[in-house]
Amino acid sequence: MNIQIRPILTALRRHKAGTLLIAAQIALTLAIVCNALFIIHQRLVNLSQTSGVDEANVFVIANMWADASQSTSQIDAQVRADLLALRQLPAVRDATPASGYPLRGGGWDNFITMTPEQAKPTTDAAVYTGDERFIDTLGLKLVAGRNFRSDEVLAMGTQQAITPSTAIVSKALADRLFPGGNALGKSFYAMGSTPSTIVGIVDPLHRQGVDQWSNTYAGQALIWPMRADDARGIYYIVRSRPGMLADAMREAPRALFAQNRMRIIDAKDGVQDYATIRHRVYDSDRGMAVLMGIISAVLLVITAAGIVGLTSFWVGQRRKQIGVRRALGARQRDILSYFLTENLLITTGGVLLGLVLAVSMNLWLVLRLGSQPMSPLYLAAGVLLLLLLGQGAVLAPALKASRVPPVEATRSV
Repeated sequence: MNIQIRPILTALRRHKAGTLLIAAQIALTLAIVCNALFIIHQRLVNLSQTSGVDEANVFVIANMWADASQSTSQIDAQVRADLLALRQLPAVRDATPASGYPLRGGGWDNFITMTPEQAKPTTDAAVYTGDERFIDTLGLKLVAGRNFRSDEVLAMGTQQAITPSTAIVSKALADRLFPGGNALGKSFYAMGSTPSTIVGIVDPLHRQGVDQWSNTYAGQALIWPMRADDARGIYYIVRSRPGMLADAMREAPRALFAQNRMRIIDAKDGVQDYATIRHRVYDSDRGMAVLMGIISAVLLVITAAGIVGLTSFWVGQRRKQIGVRRALGARQRDILSYFLTENLLITTGGVLLGLVLAVSMNLWLVLRLGSQPMSPLYLAAGVLLLLLLGQGAVLAPALKASRVPPVEATRSV
């Protein structure tokens, strides 16, 4: 092998421009592909995250009031009447008012502290509001403690700052606030100086947001016993009976308009099932994954084409030298091995440089865009992919070189 590598290195020094160009192309491709694979995996993980909601049977109605000047008591009376009408529908199992819902794509969240005077927050939690039917309507699993009582539910008017004395939290938030013990019966502060005591724990419960910032606090959410009575509009979350989602989605808006026509429910987006909600909220993640996949594929094809082109060019230049080697007794596999080894050396040099570029690129993404550090597994996968690509790309021109007959040594042109 040492006897073969020395002439290979000598030949590469005579073709510095082509060698450096292919090595640089391999390095850049490796750096981009490693980070692209990491981004794709992150996006795909987001797409498969569990919301905690009975998504097959739950839908959301975005209800806006035509008259925004109504008082909180007027809105509350209408909300109660709406809920009664919804819950009486044959296809509906339960319904609840809310200011937001899981996978909405953004909404209310609060910093959480353990004392009212704490300057730096302990964490951040998505905030949901709902009555005593909220948990059952969404299909959440209560893993500890109890549900809200009806007498604990407060009416929350437009932009009112109310801090209920009780809360139900997600297990992720409970473990973050009280990692050393049971969170039930313990208190935290989310707004002002009034504490909220944890009376129940659900698991899981996704946040409303799905962006990179929200992922830092994945699964950390709280539910306050408040009936949303916002004069601008509220959400009605409705859970259908099994297999009756379409019927419930068709009947629910009719029942609401029968109660009061002074409301606006958008004909296109006013009623959405969770398949639609999930598809829309993750549309950017899906698009990013597809884009990164296309970029990676294009770069790999260009790199492979570059290797094929350069090796084919070298084979054409060295036909007489190859013929001489064949005339001196070199076998076809010796010629094939020569070009495979030559390409492996170039690819290895490009891969080593590419590892440095890949780590530097990921570090830049972490510092500037808040991305997560890349696992070494992606670097290993990228290296293996580029090495296999390099050897695969050079195989065709190398086989062509191995078939050069010894008679080529006697040709002058």
